[in-house]
Amino acid sequence: MAIREIVTVPHSVLRGKARNIKKYGKDLQILIDDMIETMRLAPGVGLAAPQVNVSLRVIVVEYGEEDEEGNTVIPTRLYSVINPEITRRSDQFEIGIEGCLSIPGYVGDVKRSEAVTVKGYNRHGQPMRIKSIGWLARIFQHEIDHINGVLFTDIAERVWQLEEEIPKVL
Repeated sequence: MAIREIVTVPHSVLRGKARNIKKYGKDLQILIDDMIETMRLAPGVGLAAPQVNVSLRVIVVEYGEEDEEGNTVIPTRLYSVINPEITRRSDQFEIGIEGCLSIPGYVGDVKRSEAVTVKGYNRHGQPMRIKSIGWLARIFQHEIDHINGVLFTDIAERVWQLEEEIPKVL
């Protein structure tokens, strides 16, 4: 496994529609493993192949949730999805703050469906369907936007630059 460079705006690969995967070979397995390692090191909760300069319809998502006391509410789960597509969206929407590894230093308020169903294939070519709600649904929508050439800044109601933390001088 290797860490891949995460490309940032205005790199052209981020604006194109990624190609469907038709062959599930060794190169795809290496790409997925590299994406997982790159996402974790970044650190991030999702990564799409175009973000590592590969115009293919591959996403990885890793998400779990703890309550304020550190108790696991949603166990951390890793998803690798090939040719993902959203097949169902809830009628309820929620605005949440999103950032992106390909747009460092910026965040925005983005309106997303509260729940989505994603279908695609796992890394071995077997069909899969994922029903997700809350932040997991938001992550899937964000990553699937990436493989369609859409960035969160395109759909955000408001975008702002994060302030760098000023070091405290004692």
